[in-house]
Amino acid sequence: MYKNILVPFDFGNSFTNVPDELVKLTRGNEEAKVTVFNVIPENEMADNVKFQGKHFDDITKERIEDMDFFKKELDSRPLNYEFKFKSGPVIASLKEEIDNGNYDVVVMSNKRSRMQIKHVLGHVTHKIAKRVNIPVIIIK
Repeated sequence: MYKNILVPFDFGNSFTNVPDELVKLTRGNEEAKVTVFNVIPENEMADNVKFQGKHFDDITKERIEDMDFFKKELDSRPLNYEFKFKSGPVIASLKEEIDNGNYDVVVMSNKRSRMQIKHVLGHVTHKIAKRVNIPVIIIK
C-alpha cells in the first residue's frame, strides 16, 4: 500500500502498537521503506556538547541504543527500515523532512493516550497533522 513511510520517534511516546500497524500499511511489500526519524532539540545538542563533550555522532549512537526495544520489534517483522537523525527545532525539522523526503504517509504515536478535555493530541502531533500535505496516521 505505502512505499515510503516516515515514523517520527519521540522517547516520551509509546510505540508498542506502531510495528504491527507498519506491517499493515506496507502489506508485505519488500520495496516499502520505513524511516524512523528522531530530532535532537537544539538546546539538548548544545548542552551535550558544552557539558559532556558529546557531538552529533555520539548522541545518535546513544539514541539508537535507547531505541533498542523498538528496533527489536521492527526486526521481528518483515519491515525494511532505517534510522535517521537531525538536530534543530523539532517541528521545523520534522516539517522539512516530510516536505523533502518524498514520503507517502507519516505515522505518529499519540502521547495523549487518555482522553483529556482540552487536548486530545500532543503539541508536535497536532502541529504536524495540521501543517503537512500528506496523510498522517496517529496510532494510540
